Amino acid sequence: MDKLFNIINIPLGWVLRLISSAFGGNFAAAVFIFTLLINIVFIPLTIKSQKSAVSQLRIKPKLDELKEKYGDDKQKYSMAMQELYQKEGVSMSGGCLPMIIRLVIMMSIYYLIMSPLTYLMRVDTGIIAEATKALEATGVKIVQGRSELQIIGAVLAKTINSPAILDACKNIDFNFIGINLTETPKFSFNIFGDFQLIWVMPLLAFFAQMFTSVISTKMQKKTNPDAPSMTGMMLTMPLISLFIGFSLPGGVTFYWACSSLIGGLAQVAVQYFYGPHKLLSKERAKELAKQCDFEEGQIKKLGNNQQ
Repeated sequence: MDKLFNIINIPLGWVLRLISSAFGGNFAAAVFIFTLLINIVFIPLTIKSQKSAVSQLRIKPKLDELKEKYGDDKQKYSMAMQELYQKEGVSMSGGCLPMIIRLVIMMSIYYLIMSPLTYLMRVDTGIIAEATKALEATGVKIVQGRSELQIIGAVLAKTINSPAILDACKNIDFNFIGINLTETPKFSFNIFGDFQLIWVMPLLAFFAQMFTSVISTKMQKKTNPDAPSMTGMMLTMPLISLFIGFSLPGGVTFYWACSSLIGGLAQVAVQYFYGPHKLLSKERAKELAKQCDFEEGQIKKLGNNQQ
């Protein structure tokens, strides 16, 4: 799995380093711009998924007729459905492939952001392994795949000693509005007495997801009033992010906030301009125009024959 992600992460890591250098080594700025660029690249995939959804909507009445015709005979229905898809030029997996590509890349980016020593700072794996052992020896619990930001924080705080990592950190600024993104928040019910500035990051991720969820839900209701209510999901996902965010380094939750905000707004924009029902209306208008042109041609042809 690591080799698969490295195929994607190595070139993406180069892009992240380039952006970081352009912003004077500012980690937060690099993550934000990087996330923005990735979501812009994803727009064609999102549009392709929307167009696939339109194709599904267009042939839905014919699929319903096949269901009614073949009843419980699933084998005949499946064969007839495949023939219909081929006849109409609709791919049965057309909407899945863009989603799978997007999911793989998003997982890769998540791993990339969590591993700045490997991909952003290009620190040798042996040095990272030594620092990991040193950090474990201090009693810190390390979760695999989430350790590099913890290591950076420990080195900067001089909890562990690693001259190579300390030297690499000189070129990267992990502060965001005074918040150290290498820190991991520790929640306490004594909110006022034990408040930590790093708590802002999981809260930021929560509010970013809530904001985009509310806008997305309203947009969905406008474009598709008959769609089922997503209120439960709208509340559940941000709450899960908030809960998990208190166990992750601030750099990860900052990425979540950027991804939710930028990705959510991009999705809303695509939904507005390329929503399934809007595209379906345009497609049906084109079909109607073709039908009208055909009928006019037939009438003219009939008139010429009568003359």
